Amino acid sequence: MSLSSLMLHTLFFFFFFFFTTGFCSSSISASLLHHRYLTVDYYAKTCPPLEQIVGFVTSQKFKDSPATAPATIRLFFHDCFVQGCDGSILIASSKPGSEGLPEKESGENKEISADAYDVIETAKAMVEKKCPGVVSCADILALAARDYIHLAGGPYYPVKKGRWDGKQTSMASLVYSNVPQANSTIDSLLQLFSSKGLTLNDLVVLSGAHSIGFAHCKHFVNRLYNFQGTNKSDPDMDPRLLKSLRMSCPQHGANIGVVAPFDATTPFAFDNAYYGNLQRKLGLLATDKALFLDPRTKPLVQTLANDKNKFFQDFSSAMERLGNIGVKRGKKHGEIRRVCNMHL
Repeated sequence: MSLSSLMLHTLFFFFFFFFTTGFCSSSISASLLHHRYLTVDYYAKTCPPLEQIVGFVTSQKFKDSPATAPATIRLFFHDCFVQGCDGSILIASSKPGSEGLPEKESGENKEISADAYDVIETAKAMVEKKCPGVVSCADILALAARDYIHLAGGPYYPVKKGRWDGKQTSMASLVYSNVPQANSTIDSLLQLFSSKGLTLNDLVVLSGAHSIGFAHCKHFVNRLYNFQGTNKSDPDMDPRLLKSLRMSCPQHGANIGVVAPFDATTPFAFDNAYYGNLQRKLGLLATDKALFLDPRTKPLVQTLANDKNKFFQDFSSAMERLGNIGVKRGKKHGEIRRVCNMHL
């Protein structure tokens, strides 16, 4: 099941979300504050063709490269979880005088396909021709993520806009501690996502983005051969899936660039099959299987596995909450970039 040709198109997506039901008060305040600024018709007068332009670019790219969909969704998640939804992940180089590499050069982001960045730059260039200096890259990224979810068969939901691009330095060093890891514990992920103002339900629902996309062998190979240092495979993996993955991912070497789908049954369709797979021990990552094993998240997994409409409705709402994280406004904290990969 080698998919090495899709090496750069893999969906990280380890943004398998595991949150608590509680909020930090500061997160609530920030979320409510910025939520007031975001509106569906934010560009109704200043850039009426915005959604049509972004929709044209994403649909054309999807025809040529469907794997751009999960890559762009991952791009949006990683942008929002590091310094907020401000397009900082799109920056190609650090500011002069700053230390270190930009976010996109972090180990967690290097696997994101270049196509995801390219589609945002292409859309931005077309938008600039019609509406120069008006639309932020952060808003274009939010729209593109929504479009790709829909193009892959998922829900089409209204995207609230009004984000500004961040002026702060984009720093790779901030990424690791702010995005989920394949070997993270449930408790550490709960703490991380609670700090972003998201809920337990958001965890389970947003994890459904694993309905599409792929992960490199290195993120699950320990489950195949040496689970928790036992020199045995993970007993919570279906034997047929285990056999198939071992054929693609040898224990040592020769698996760099090889990827496997998060959803073993409908890997290219955005649907609720992911949740049913978890109940049949078909989750790819340890963090995927944990959703069904943990008593805090298991009930919702079971509900979503049986109700596609609820999954779509809840996913749309959760994406809106995700898009509210750390929104920038005003010239003190934000800018409207002319190109997305560099500051003004």
